[in-house]
Amino acid sequence: MVKVALMIKPDFSKMTRQELRTYVLAHREDDEAIEALIKRGNPNIPKYRLPKTEEDLREMEEILKGKLGSS
Repeated sequence: MVKVALMIKPDFSKMTRQELRTYVLAHREDDEAIEALIKRGNPNIPKYRLPKTEEDLREMEEILKGKLGSS
């Protein structure tokens, strides 16, 4: 008799971002988990609004120049 072990995947929607990240690092072949982590995004990245005026556009250009110059 052959025993087959069934792997039951966790519910990614109930995991914290850190739990999901830890799971992905341990199960790098699990494309579904990787996709779930990517879709969550990173809550710590800064958010910028789209420029609506010429002044906004100049401000965004300065931000981008600063970012590119610091890397």
